[in-house]
Amino acid sequence: MMLETVTGSFASFICNVCPDHLSDVVRHRSKRMILDSIGVGLVGSTTHVFDIALQYCQEMYSSSSSSLVSSVYGRQELKLSPPLAAFVNGVAVHSMDFDDTWHPATHPSGAILPALLAASQTVPAASRPNGLDFLLAFNVGLEVQGRLMRFSSEAHNIPKRFHPPSVVGTLGSAAATAKLLSLNTTQCGHALAIAASLAGAPMANAATLAKPLHIGNATRLGLEATLLAAHGMEANLLILDDVPGCAGFSAFYGDYQPRPLTLPANSHAFLLEKQDVAFKSFPAHLGMHWVVEAALSARNLLVNHSGSHSPSAIHTIVLRVPESKYINRPFPESEHEARHSFQFNACPALLDGKLSICSFSDDNLHRHELMQLLSKVMVEHPKDNVANFDKMYAEVALVLQNGDILTGRCDTFYGHWRRPLSRESLLRKFQTNASRVLPKDNIDNLVKTVDNLETLPDCSLLVSCL
Repeated sequence: MMLETVTGSFASFICNVCPDHLSDVVRHRSKRMILDSIGVGLVGSTTHVFDIALQYCQEMYSSSSSSLVSSVYGRQELKLSPPLAAFVNGVAVHSMDFDDTWHPATHPSGAILPALLAASQTVPAASRPNGLDFLLAFNVGLEVQGRLMRFSSEAHNIPKRFHPPSVVGTLGSAAATAKLLSLNTTQCGHALAIAASLAGAPMANAATLAKPLHIGNATRLGLEATLLAAHGMEANLLILDDVPGCAGFSAFYGDYQPRPLTLPANSHAFLLEKQDVAFKSFPAHLGMHWVVEAALSARNLLVNHSGSHSPSAIHTIVLRVPESKYINRPFPESEHEARHSFQFNACPALLDGKLSICSFSDDNLHRHELMQLLSKVMVEHPKDNVANFDKMYAEVALVLQNGDILTGRCDTFYGHWRRPLSRESLLRKFQTNASRVLPKDNIDNLVKTVDNLETLPDCSLLVSCL
């Protein structure tokens, strides 16, 4: 009877999908996601919020040496229990808001990759999954997240109430680790149901130190849901169904309309086949990438117009962006607020001609020249500019002191799924991020290992390069 339910169909998919269902396109795209996520996690391991999370885990959750088996980004020889390693590595991935983004809006890789890396080290060496098993489990986690978000039209827009990866990411982590650890169909159903009870985080904590905890908790709690299910914990096996009078996953989305998830009829049925993911070129909320590209275009117009770049020539800066309160921050006071500020991200682009990790440092955040530009910014919300990563655009109009108006526009930034990063750009980002933590040999080995993940005899070997 379970297989006739929506939840049962998801559990059956997790248990029975096989590597042959992965097309070459899906394999290629998901390996790009894995490489990017590892690089983002490595550079994230240098941040203040990561240090807080790691210190907390070490102080509060000391355990016997036999349970400390899972590796931590950028910390040689340090091991934690699998859930805690997943937690701190998840925090690292989202510590700068530098991780990938999908549509409907969520951060798919960070919620599942740390859990899979941690889980891979728990299996006895003689029966450890191989690289192809790992790649399949990763894609199972992506697919579950994507399917759940497509059951709600509300989920297609920039979120207002809760941070999506804290919900769908938790179930994605459970699905991925349940696949990697070979749970049976009923256990997979319970893992999803348990994960739903551990999910959720309010948007009020966006642009704070607490936001990276959303990804850390999603990947950790999804893994814990799987481990609990493997130990016999049970939960509601109708959790994904729309049952009248019994709020399951519909508690998160008011317009939730679930449908069964069936095994692919061919190797072209995964959502990642139909839509690529967005990779970020600088560490900030995805919406900022439209504004920055529009600002850079306006800056070029100013140089061509005046013969040089002169911020003093600008009287007013008009941003035409979607309406979204949590990324409308006129004068951000911290790096985390700056990463979620249309106004801030436009101004370094105009001033410096680029954005990078350093753009969000305290020294750069409070520059006099930057504050002057911020004071000139006005924000408009055109009715046709919706808060949706698949439909939004950004315009940056420079009203000059002499009355001339120069307008830059971005409809699709470089790195969006409609305009993917090239192999060279993705490698450059990864190498720049990883080089803050790892020597060149390790970086080169990581690239080769991910490129040839399908041939890896033991998936835990991926962790050895970290």
